[in-house]
Amino acid sequence: MWFRNLLVYRLTQPLTLTAEELEQALASKPARSCASQELSTYGFVAPFGKGADAPLVHSSQGFLLLAARKEERILPGSVVRDALKEKVDEIEAEQMRKVYKKERDQLKDEIVQAFLPRAFVRKSATFAAIAPAQGLILVDSSSPKRAEDLLSTLREVLGSLPVRPLSVKMAPTATFTDWLKNQRASNGLTVLDECELRDVQEDGGIVRVKRHDLASDEVQQHLNNGKIVTKLALAWEDKLSLLIDDKLALKRLRFEDLLQDQAEQDGGDDALGQLDASFTLMMLTFIEFLPQLIEAMGGEEIPQGI
Repeated sequence: MWFRNLLVYRLTQPLTLTAEELEQALASKPARSCASQELSTYGFVAPFGKGADAPLVHSSQGFLLLAARKEERILPGSVVRDALKEKVDEIEAEQMRKVYKKERDQLKDEIVQAFLPRAFVRKSATFAAIAPAQGLILVDSSSPKRAEDLLSTLREVLGSLPVRPLSVKMAPTATFTDWLKNQRASNGLTVLDECELRDVQEDGGIVRVKRHDLASDEVQQHLNNGKIVTKLALAWEDKLSLLIDDKLALKRLRFEDLLQDQAEQDGGDDALGQLDASFTLMMLTFIEFLPQLIEAMGGEEIPQGI
C-alpha cells in the first residue's frame, strides 16, 4: 500500500468523524456493477481485502484509508459515428430527404442505447487517506478530475466536506527554477536528474531533460535564456523520490528500500499486516515530509476568508 502519486488537499474545518461513523457513511454508496443501460457507476469499496465483511475504512494510528471504484462502459466514439453515418445515409437514400441535427441526435441516442449492453466495462480504483490531526486529505492520483470525483462523492455521503487544494505562498516555478540554478534545495530535499523547462513567451517551447546532469552548461543556458522550471525530480532524506510539477502534483513516488524493508519487517507474515504496516509507515513519512516541502516552497498560502 504505497501511493504512486499524490494530490494534497487541506481541510478548512476540523473533521471529527470516527472511523465507525465514516464507515457508516461510505456504506450508503457502495460500488456496484453497471446495469445494461448505464454508462458508469461510482461508489466505495474496501481498501483492503474483498467480500461483504471487508471494512470500507481502514484505520491506523489516527489515519483513515478509503477507496472508490468507478465502472464505465467503453463505447468508442468512432464506432458510434460510423453507425450513425450508416443510418443517416440509409434514411436519406430510402426516403429522399435530409436528416437534420435534432433527428441525428435522436438517432445517436438510440445507437448508444443499443450498443451499451455489448460494450466493454472498465474498472478503476482511487485511494485516499485522511489525516484528521494534520487537517489533510491525500489522494493517490495525478489527475485532479479523478481526485474531485472521489472528494465530491465523499462530500455527498458526508453531507459536507470543507476542503481545498493545498497551495503555497511562492510560485512553484520560481522555487524550482531557483533550486535548479543553484543546484541546491532546502529542508532535506535534493535535486535529481530530471526536469521540464518552459519558455515564458506565448507559444514558447518546452525542453524535457531526463537522466541528465542538471548542472550542465546546456541546462544552465536554458535557464539563462529565461526558461522556467515546471517539473523537477527531487529526493528527500534517502526516504522518498518524486517528480513534482507546478500544480504541486507529486508523481512517480518511490519509497526507498529502507522504508519498504521496515514495513515488511513490521507487517510480519500476514498479508493484511503487510498492507497495514506499509500504509502506516507511508502516512508517517508523508506527515513528516509534507511540512518540510511546504516550508521549502515559502509556506502554505491560506486564502482570505478561510
